[in-house]
Amino acid sequence: LLQQHAWKPLTWPFAVLSLINKYIRKLIKNFHHIKFWVGNAKQAAEAYCIHFGFQPFAYRGLETGSRDVVSHAIIFVFESPLKYGNKEMDHHLTLHGDGVKDIALQVDDIEKTVQTAESNGANILEHIHEINDQHGQIRIASIKTYGDVIHTLIENVSFKGSFMPGFCSPLFTNPLLSVL
Repeated sequence: LLQQHAWKPLTWPFAVLSLINKYIRKLIKNFHHIKFWVGNAKQAAEAYCIHFGFQPFAYRGLETGSRDVVSHAIIFVFESPLKYGNKEMDHHLTLHGDGVKDIALQVDDIEKTVQTAESNGANILEHIHEINDQHGQIRIASIKTYGDVIHTLIENVSFKGSFMPGFCSPLFTNPLLSVL
């Protein structure tokens, strides 16, 4: 089980590995996280903790400077809009309900990975850019996969924090988790 502040990328889930083009597969270092878009991120994260034994380890919301979405991370990142008018999330939730939006993958060389993906026909949704905070920096890019699901490619440049830039330790842990 995941421990608070002990997050590490997991080894490859076979189902994800089998869906990835063989040329890209060689460039992927690890599975990073799965992001769900849900109507209530706190409630969804707590349900997974209570019913499946996960432990919360990271949080992003108004307190960390995120004005548009709130995220509760337990290796699954549950994200929901903080205010009305997030058209992309609203459309996705109306069309699909709560569900997976992003399967994030850790890479060592994001430029080579994006170039290989693009030369093999991938549709680049979000070009390479940097995200940083006081704990360091990552570089990310996103590619379209199947349906409305995307893959975010993550290269850790210098990040030493608990999960990703913009996240902090959970602000509250349900006391029920300590007795389960």
